[in-house]
Amino acid sequence: MIFAAIDIGSNAARLLFANVFSQKNKIYVEKATMVRIPTRLGEDVFSINRISEDRADKLIKTLNAFKLLIEVYNPVAYVAVATAAMREAENGDEIIQRVQKETGFEVTTIDGIEEANIIRQTNKKGFEHPHDISMYIDVGGGSTDISILNNDKLLGVKSFKIGTLRILSKKVNKKEWDDLESWLNTYSRHFGKINVVGSGGNINKIHKLYGDPASGILSYNNLKKANKYLKSYSIKERIDKLGFRPDRADVILPASKIFIFIMKIIQADTIIVPKIGLADGLVYKLFEKYTENTKQKSGIKA
Repeated sequence: MIFAAIDIGSNAARLLFANVFSQKNKIYVEKATMVRIPTRLGEDVFSINRISEDRADKLIKTLNAFKLLIEVYNPVAYVAVATAAMREAENGDEIIQRVQKETGFEVTTIDGIEEANIIRQTNKKGFEHPHDISMYIDVGGGSTDISILNNDKLLGVKSFKIGTLRILSKKVNKKEWDDLESWLNTYSRHFGKINVVGSGGNINKIHKLYGDPASGILSYNNLKKANKYLKSYSIKERIDKLGFRPDRADVILPASKIFIFIMKIIQADTIIVPKIGLADGLVYKLFEKYTENTKQKSGIKA
């Protein structure tokens, strides 16, 4: 069955159509189509604390285009959420009201902890996890969201205002980095024995260039090599010579910095990159809700 999710992030708006199904009590999410538009709401919010009229107009046009695609695909259900930039914008509520009026979408804002929880659900893939402790890291334009589990038991979840666009806007203070390091150190007894799972467009791109496609693994050494190599090019050269999209060329270095910072502290040699994100988690939750409602209507006990 096809489900759809709209993720209005700090860097881009994404529309995912995915085929979701269950086999042997496991839920599988297979991407059908992903559309990504670089709306860059965070550039406004992290500098002037509000979303400008021009960016709001672009967002409305993007969502109206998404609406047409949803009408064509006709998914079983769909959902729309917004993250850090919309949540922190002084006029965020006003923009959400305008979105509903002009597109019909009811957009819900979610915080970093909820975002981490949603993403973690779909990370239950068939990758090898040699250690009992796993750390799920999602790096976005506005925040870095981390979950730590002991097998399936949640030990902790935390969101930090350290994101790629925040770094580019010089809006991340030293205290936020110190708080991140301090929180990570509460799990120091597990350092060197943590499965690390990364999500977000930037780590996906770095993995595509430097990782192992068969295993889904990117080594810490190759992550550092990628950072060094990309740093040797200007943003314009990353676009012209390396073929990066303009909205990827500038944020990929801050993202690699965040992952390197975390992996160095926790002494991780590798990171698993399953190429999933918030939108995948949203369709996963839609399927769970649909299944639960179907069972209730049919009188089947869960």
